[in-house]
Amino acid sequence: MPDPFASGGPMLLAGTANRPLAQEIARYLDYPLGEVTIKKFSDGEIFVRIDENVRGRDLFIIQSTTAPGDNIIELLLLIDAARRASAARIHAVVPYFGYARQDRKDQPRVAIGAKLMANMIHSAGADRLLSVDFHQHQIQGFFDIPVDHLYASPVFTRYFREKRLTNLVVISPDVGSAKMARGFAKRLDATMGIIDKRRPQANVAEVMNVIGEVEGKDCLLSDDMIDTAGTMAEAAHALKALGAQDIYACATHALLSGPAVERLSKAPFKEIVVTDTVPVPQEKRFPGLTVISVGELLGRAIRYTHSNESVSSLFE
Repeated sequence: MPDPFASGGPMLLAGTANRPLAQEIARYLDYPLGEVTIKKFSDGEIFVRIDENVRGRDLFIIQSTTAPGDNIIELLLLIDAARRASAARIHAVVPYFGYARQDRKDQPRVAIGAKLMANMIHSAGADRLLSVDFHQHQIQGFFDIPVDHLYASPVFTRYFREKRLTNLVVISPDVGSAKMARGFAKRLDATMGIIDKRRPQANVAEVMNVIGEVEGKDCLLSDDMIDTAGTMAEAAHALKALGAQDIYACATHALLSGPAVERLSKAPFKEIVVTDTVPVPQEKRFPGLTVISVGELLGRAIRYTHSNESVSSLFE
């Protein structure tokens, strides 16, 4: 069978948001990243140029939309440059899709940022989006182009299976993450619990109750992201107060903003496992934090997409 990544096949490009992950994807596929020039004018305006011929190519642009907003602009400019250079298909590979928490109008005079991001990616010229663990699944419906919504759960499941944990309880830190926790519990042959949480304002979490039996058991807190870590830290303290043994946590997107590192360092975790959808700089790393890669997962999804195979088979 001919190699679908031979000459004339797809091309991988990357912005500056997460070059190490893009390089990991390229290593897995044994295919080089295409050459691009990204620089800023003296006033901060971003200039993007694709330095290779992309005419008629299947193009995959790898760029997370983390802060600052320059990362979003880079993605849009790369898509626009590819469209104007006559790429055959343009796939936006967005490991972390930012603004996903602004997914509804839950108070007067607020923007629905997730829909705006979807509109801009579509308008720039993307033909498809690949992303990992949206904050809310309904965001797929915000796009007018096909969306491949990938899950980091196989990566986490493989990691925790190797630990051979017994008597494990998978804990959802809130009702919104219950489906993710249920999936982990099933794959890890564990029971499940839920944190009953009240959030008085954004980035402020108050744990109210723990639903489920945790005394004398190992616990695994699972969530899609860790931002300021208020939820995770309070949940860990609540579980420990109820007699839990070793407490682990896993989250796909390690934003780790504000007091997150301090909170997690002081919380009674044995280990916190995150992925590299968002780069974790050295100054935010601490004992007990483990970063695992989704490069292979995204690489396989890219290969399946280019070959018109089922991406959902990755999770069967």
